[in-house]
Amino acid sequence: MKATLLARQAVRPWIDVATGPILVGVSGGADSMALALALKLESHNREVICVVIDHGLQNNSAEIAESTSTQLSQLGFKRIEKVRVQVEMLDGVEASARRARYAAFDSLAEKYSAQQFFLGHTENDLAESVLLGLARGSGTRSLSGISEVNGIYIRPFLSVTRSTTELVCEEHSVAPWQDPHNDDRQFIRVRVRKDILPLMERDLGPGISEALARSSRILREDADALDEMADNFLAAADPYSVEDLALLPKAVRVRVLRALIYQAGAPQGTLTYDHIAPVEALITAWHGQGATSLPGGVKVERISGRLSLSQQGSNK
Repeated sequence: MKATLLARQAVRPWIDVATGPILVGVSGGADSMALALALKLESHNREVICVVIDHGLQNNSAEIAESTSTQLSQLGFKRIEKVRVQVEMLDGVEASARRARYAAFDSLAEKYSAQQFFLGHTENDLAESVLLGLARGSGTRSLSGISEVNGIYIRPFLSVTRSTTELVCEEHSVAPWQDPHNDDRQFIRVRVRKDILPLMERDLGPGISEALARSSRILREDADALDEMADNFLAAADPYSVEDLALLPKAVRVRVLRALIYQAGAPQGTLTYDHIAPVEALITAWHGQGATSLPGGVKVERISGRLSLSQQGSNK
Protein backbone atom coordinates (compact mmCIF):
# COMPACT_ATOMS: atom_id res chain seq x y z
CA MET A 1 0.00 0.00 0.00
CA LYS A 2 2.97 2.31 -0.55
CA ALA A 3 1.25 4.27 -3.33
CA THR A 4 -1.88 4.71 -1.23
CA LEU A 5 0.24 6.09 1.61
CA LEU A 6 1.79 8.65 -0.75
CA ALA A 7 -1.67 9.69 -1.96
CA ARG A 8 -2.97 10.03 1.59
CA GLN A 9 0.05 12.11 2.60
CA ALA A 10 -0.64 14.45 -0.33
CA VAL A 11 -4.26 15.15 0.68
CA ARG A 12 -3.75 15.12 4.45
CA PRO A 13 -2.61 18.77 4.86
CA TRP A 14 -5.77 20.00 3.14
CA ILE A 15 -8.36 18.03 5.10
CA ASP A 16 -8.26 20.09 8.29
CA VAL A 17 -8.25 23.57 6.73
CA ALA A 18 -12.02 23.77 6.33
CA THR A 19 -15.25 22.24 7.59
CA GLY A 20 -18.29 20.90 5.81
CA PRO A 21 -18.53 18.46 2.91
CA ILE A 22 -15.63 17.67 0.60
CA LEU A 23 -16.39 17.64 -3.11
CA VAL A 24 -14.15 15.77 -5.54
CA GLY A 25 -14.37 15.60 -9.31
CA VAL A 26 -14.19 12.00 -10.53
CA SER A 27 -13.89 11.18 -14.22
CA GLY A 28 -13.32 7.49 -13.61
CA GLY A 29 -9.65 7.73 -14.62
CA ALA A 30 -6.80 6.64 -12.38
CA ASP A 31 -5.92 10.13 -11.13
CA SER A 32 -9.40 11.07 -9.92
CA MET A 33 -10.22 7.60 -8.58
CA ALA A 34 -6.99 7.58 -6.55
CA LEU A 35 -7.80 11.06 -5.24
CA ALA A 36 -11.30 10.04 -4.19
CA LEU A 37 -9.90 6.99 -2.35
CA ALA A 38 -7.25 9.06 -0.55
CA LEU A 39 -9.84 11.63 0.52
CA LYS A 40 -12.18 8.93 1.80
CA LEU A 41 -9.38 7.37 3.87
CA GLU A 42 -8.33 10.74 5.32
CA SER A 43 -11.70 12.47 5.69
CA HIS A 44 -12.57 11.04 9.14
CA ASN A 45 -16.07 12.33 9.88
CA ARG A 46 -16.37 14.71 6.92
CA GLU A 47 -18.59 13.70 4.03
CA VAL A 48 -16.90 13.13 0.67
CA ILE A 49 -19.21 13.83 -2.28
CA CYS A 50 -18.09 12.51 -5.65
CA VAL A 51 -19.02 14.56 -8.73
CA VAL A 52 -19.17 12.61 -11.98
CA ILE A 53 -19.57 14.72 -15.13
CA ASP A 54 -21.03 13.31 -18.33
CA HIS A 55 -19.91 15.67 -21.12
CA GLY A 56 -21.93 13.82 -23.74
CA LEU A 57 -18.99 13.95 -26.15
CA GLN A 58 -18.77 10.20 -26.75
CA ASN A 59 -21.45 7.75 -27.80
CA ASN A 60 -21.12 5.78 -24.57
CA SER A 61 -20.58 8.74 -22.22
CA ALA A 62 -23.72 7.98 -20.19
CA GLU A 63 -22.58 4.38 -19.67
CA ILE A 64 -19.11 5.55 -18.59
CA ALA A 65 -20.61 7.95 -16.05
CA GLU A 66 -22.92 5.21 -14.76
CA SER A 67 -20.05 2.70 -14.50
CA THR A 68 -17.92 5.23 -12.60
CA SER A 69 -20.78 5.97 -10.22
CA THR A 70 -21.36 2.25 -9.62
CA GLN A 71 -17.71 1.64 -8.87
CA LEU A 72 -17.63 4.57 -6.44
CA SER A 73 -20.69 3.21 -4.69
CA GLN A 74 -19.00 -0.17 -4.36
CA LEU A 75 -16.00 1.56 -2.78
CA GLY A 76 -18.26 2.92 -0.06
CA PHE A 77 -19.08 6.44 -1.22
CA LYS A 78 -22.55 7.35 0.01
CA ARG A 79 -23.27 10.44 -2.08
CA ILE A 80 -22.48 10.64 -5.78
CA GLU A 81 -23.61 13.53 -7.97
CA LYS A 82 -23.85 12.46 -11.61
CA VAL A 83 -24.35 15.47 -13.89
CA ARG A 84 -24.88 15.63 -17.63
CA VAL A 85 -23.64 18.94 -19.05
CA GLN A 86 -24.23 20.68 -22.35
CA VAL A 87 -20.90 21.51 -24.00
CA GLU A 88 -21.13 24.61 -26.15
CA MET A 89 -18.35 24.43 -28.73
CA LEU A 90 -16.87 27.91 -28.75
CA ASP A 91 -13.09 27.43 -28.72
CA GLY A 92 -12.18 23.78 -29.20
CA VAL A 93 -13.26 20.54 -27.53
CA GLU A 94 -10.95 20.70 -24.51
CA ALA A 95 -11.65 24.33 -23.59
CA SER A 96 -15.39 24.03 -24.21
CA ALA A 97 -15.67 20.85 -22.12
CA ARG A 98 -13.64 22.46 -19.34
CA ARG A 99 -15.95 25.48 -19.27
CA ALA A 100 -19.07 23.30 -19.03
CA ARG A 101 -17.46 21.11 -16.38
CA TYR A 102 -16.47 23.99 -14.12
CA ALA A 103 -19.91 25.57 -14.44
CA ALA A 104 -21.34 22.34 -13.03
CA PHE A 105 -18.66 22.24 -10.32
CA ASP A 106 -19.45 25.81 -9.28
CA SER A 107 -23.17 25.04 -9.11
CA LEU A 108 -22.66 21.99 -6.90
CA ALA A 109 -20.22 23.80 -4.65
CA GLU A 110 -22.90 26.44 -4.07
CA LYS A 111 -25.55 23.77 -3.51
CA TYR A 112 -23.54 22.13 -0.72
CA SER A 113 -21.90 25.33 0.58
CA ALA A 114 -18.62 23.51 0.03
CA GLN A 115 -15.38 25.23 0.96
CA GLN A 116 -13.24 22.61 -0.78
CA PHE A 117 -13.49 21.03 -4.22
CA PHE A 118 -10.66 18.60 -5.01
CA LEU A 119 -9.34 17.87 -8.50
CA GLY A 120 -6.94 15.11 -9.53
CA HIS A 121 -4.31 16.90 -11.65
CA THR A 122 -0.88 15.30 -11.18
CA GLU A 123 2.77 16.23 -11.55
CA ASN A 124 2.59 14.96 -15.12
CA ASP A 125 -0.23 17.40 -15.91
CA LEU A 126 1.87 20.19 -14.43
CA ALA A 127 4.88 19.29 -16.61
CA GLU A 128 2.70 19.12 -19.71
CA SER A 129 1.27 22.57 -18.95
CA VAL A 130 4.76 24.07 -18.73
CA LEU A 131 5.73 22.68 -22.14
CA LEU A 132 2.48 23.92 -23.67
CA GLY A 133 3.16 27.37 -22.22
CA LEU A 134 6.66 27.36 -23.72
CA ALA A 135 5.29 26.36 -27.12
CA ARG A 136 2.81 29.25 -27.02
CA GLY A 137 5.43 31.79 -25.99
CA SER A 138 3.51 32.51 -22.81
CA GLY A 139 4.63 34.64 -19.89
CA THR A 140 5.60 33.75 -16.35
CA ARG A 141 2.05 33.21 -15.13
CA SER A 142 1.24 30.73 -17.87
CA LEU A 143 4.56 28.92 -17.46
CA SER A 144 3.82 28.51 -13.77
CA GLY A 145 1.27 25.94 -14.88
CA ILE A 146 -1.62 24.64 -12.81
CA SER A 147 -2.17 26.24 -9.42
CA GLU A 148 -2.40 24.07 -6.33
CA VAL A 149 -5.15 26.29 -4.92
CA ASN A 150 -7.57 28.48 -6.87
CA GLY A 151 -10.44 29.63 -4.71
CA ILE A 152 -12.22 26.52 -3.45
CA TYR A 153 -10.44 24.30 -5.96
CA ILE A 154 -7.56 22.26 -4.58
CA ARG A 155 -5.15 20.06 -6.52
CA PRO A 156 -3.17 18.10 -3.90
CA PHE A 157 -1.67 15.64 -6.42
CA LEU A 158 0.60 18.12 -8.22
CA SER A 159 3.54 16.44 -6.49
CA VAL A 160 2.19 12.94 -7.21
CA THR A 161 2.98 11.13 -10.46
CA ARG A 162 0.46 9.50 -12.74
CA SER A 163 2.16 6.13 -12.21
CA THR A 164 1.49 6.50 -8.47
CA THR A 165 -2.24 7.05 -9.02
CA GLU A 166 -2.33 3.95 -11.22
CA LEU A 167 -0.69 1.95 -8.43
CA VAL A 168 -3.24 3.26 -5.93
CA CYS A 169 -6.00 1.88 -8.13
CA GLU A 170 -4.19 -1.46 -8.36
CA GLU A 171 -3.82 -1.62 -4.58
CA HIS A 172 -7.59 -1.21 -4.19
CA SER A 173 -8.60 -3.43 -7.13
CA VAL A 174 -10.07 -0.46 -8.95
CA ALA A 175 -10.32 -0.64 -12.74
CA PRO A 176 -9.97 2.97 -13.91
CA TRP A 177 -11.56 4.16 -17.13
CA GLN A 178 -9.17 4.71 -20.03
CA ASP A 179 -10.35 7.86 -21.81
CA PRO A 180 -9.72 7.39 -25.57
CA HIS A 181 -9.18 11.16 -25.83
CA ASN A 182 -5.97 10.61 -23.84
CA ASP A 183 -4.58 8.66 -26.81
CA ASP A 184 -5.92 10.93 -29.55
CA ARG A 185 -3.00 12.83 -31.07
CA GLN A 186 -5.28 15.47 -32.57
CA PHE A 187 -4.99 17.10 -29.13
CA ILE A 188 -1.74 18.99 -28.53
CA ARG A 189 -1.57 17.90 -24.90
CA VAL A 190 -1.69 14.24 -25.95
CA ARG A 191 1.19 14.78 -28.37
CA VAL A 192 3.18 16.39 -25.57
CA ARG A 193 2.41 13.44 -23.28
CA LYS A 194 2.96 10.67 -25.82
CA ASP A 195 5.75 12.11 -27.98
CA ILE A 196 7.57 15.15 -26.58
CA LEU A 197 8.06 14.18 -22.93
CA PRO A 198 9.23 10.61 -23.73
CA LEU A 199 11.66 12.05 -26.28
CA MET A 200 13.05 14.45 -23.68
CA GLU A 201 13.34 11.66 -21.14
CA ARG A 202 15.21 9.52 -23.66
CA ASP A 203 17.63 12.20 -24.94
CA LEU A 204 18.09 14.41 -21.86
CA GLY A 205 17.80 11.82 -19.13
CA PRO A 206 15.13 10.77 -16.61
CA GLY A 207 13.38 13.18 -14.28
CA ILE A 208 12.24 15.70 -16.91
CA SER A 209 8.64 15.83 -15.67
CA GLU A 210 9.80 16.37 -12.10
CA ALA A 211 12.20 19.12 -13.22
CA LEU A 212 9.50 20.89 -15.23
CA ALA A 213 7.10 20.71 -12.30
CA ARG A 214 9.78 22.14 -10.01
CA SER A 215 10.40 24.99 -12.46
CA SER A 216 6.67 25.63 -12.53
CA ARG A 217 6.55 26.06 -8.76
CA ILE A 218 9.49 28.51 -8.84
CA LEU A 219 7.87 30.50 -11.64
CA ARG A 220 4.58 30.62 -9.72
CA GLU A 221 6.36 32.19 -6.74
CA ASP A 222 7.93 34.78 -9.06
CA ALA A 223 4.60 35.48 -10.77
CA ASP A 224 2.84 35.91 -7.41
CA ALA A 225 5.45 38.45 -6.32
CA LEU A 226 5.19 40.44 -9.55
CA ASP A 227 1.38 40.37 -9.41
CA GLU A 228 1.50 41.73 -5.86
CA MET A 229 3.77 44.59 -6.97
CA ALA A 230 1.38 45.43 -9.79
CA ASP A 231 -1.63 45.34 -7.44
CA ASN A 232 0.14 47.67 -5.02
CA PHE A 233 0.86 50.14 -7.82
CA LEU A 234 -2.75 50.08 -9.01
CA ALA A 235 -3.95 50.74 -5.47
CA ALA A 236 -1.51 53.51 -4.54
CA ALA A 237 -0.54 55.37 -7.73
CA ASP A 238 -2.06 56.99 -10.80
CA PRO A 239 -2.01 54.02 -13.18
CA TYR A 240 -2.69 56.20 -16.25
CA SER A 241 0.34 58.46 -15.75
CA VAL A 242 2.97 57.68 -18.38
CA GLU A 243 5.66 59.15 -16.13
CA ASP A 244 4.71 56.88 -13.24
CA LEU A 245 4.34 53.82 -15.48
CA ALA A 246 7.76 54.42 -17.00
CA LEU A 247 9.38 54.08 -13.58
CA LEU A 248 8.11 50.54 -13.13
CA PRO A 249 10.13 47.44 -14.05
CA LYS A 250 8.75 46.16 -17.35
CA ALA A 251 7.47 42.89 -15.83
CA VAL A 252 5.35 44.89 -13.38
CA ARG A 253 4.29 47.52 -15.92
CA VAL A 254 2.99 44.86 -18.33
CA ARG A 255 0.84 43.43 -15.55
CA VAL A 256 -0.57 46.87 -14.77
CA LEU A 257 -1.36 47.44 -18.45
CA ARG A 258 -3.12 44.08 -18.71
CA ALA A 259 -5.24 44.93 -15.66
CA LEU A 260 -6.21 48.34 -17.07
CA ILE A 261 -7.14 46.88 -20.46
CA TYR A 262 -9.28 44.16 -18.92
CA GLN A 263 -10.96 46.76 -16.70
CA ALA A 264 -11.75 48.76 -19.84
CA GLY A 265 -13.67 45.82 -21.30
CA ALA A 266 -11.33 43.41 -23.07
CA PRO A 267 -12.55 39.81 -22.57
CA GLN A 268 -10.58 37.99 -19.89
CA GLY A 269 -7.80 35.79 -21.19
CA THR A 270 -7.66 37.32 -24.67
CA LEU A 271 -4.56 39.52 -24.37
CA THR A 272 -1.27 38.26 -25.81
CA TYR A 273 2.24 39.68 -25.93
CA ASP A 274 1.47 41.10 -29.38
CA HIS A 275 -1.47 43.02 -27.93
CA ILE A 276 0.53 44.50 -25.06
CA ALA A 277 3.66 45.44 -27.05
CA PRO A 278 2.20 48.51 -28.84
CA VAL A 279 0.65 49.73 -25.58
CA GLU A 280 4.03 49.35 -23.89
CA ALA A 281 5.55 51.39 -26.76
CA LEU A 282 3.20 54.28 -25.92
CA ILE A 283 5.21 54.58 -22.71
CA THR A 284 8.76 53.56 -23.59
CA ALA A 285 9.04 54.27 -27.32
CA TRP A 286 6.76 57.24 -27.85
CA HIS A 287 7.06 59.01 -31.22
CA GLY A 288 3.55 60.32 -31.71
CA GLN A 289 1.89 57.05 -32.77
CA GLY A 290 -1.89 56.80 -32.76
CA ALA A 291 -4.35 54.63 -30.85
CA THR A 292 -3.94 50.87 -30.50
CA SER A 293 -7.01 48.68 -31.02
CA LEU A 294 -7.43 45.67 -28.73
CA PRO A 295 -9.92 42.80 -28.17
CA GLY A 296 -13.36 43.81 -26.97
CA GLY A 297 -13.27 47.10 -28.86
CA VAL A 298 -10.84 48.64 -26.39
CA LYS A 299 -8.60 51.43 -27.70
CA VAL A 300 -5.54 52.79 -25.94
CA GLU A 301 -3.81 56.06 -26.81
CA ARG A 302 -1.45 58.55 -25.23
CA ILE A 303 -2.86 62.01 -24.60
CA SER A 304 -1.01 64.75 -22.71
CA GLY A 305 1.27 62.36 -20.85
CA ARG A 306 -1.49 59.97 -19.85
CA LEU A 307 -2.90 56.74 -21.21
CA SER A 308 -6.50 56.98 -22.37
CA LEU A 309 -8.53 53.76 -22.58
CA SER A 310 -11.87 53.81 -24.31
CA GLN A 311 -14.66 51.43 -25.22
CA GLN A 312 -18.04 52.37 -26.71
CA GLY A 313 -17.58 56.03 -25.92
CA SER A 314 -16.36 55.55 -22.31
CA ASN A 315 -12.99 57.20 -21.69
CA LYS A 316 -10.45 57.09 -18.86
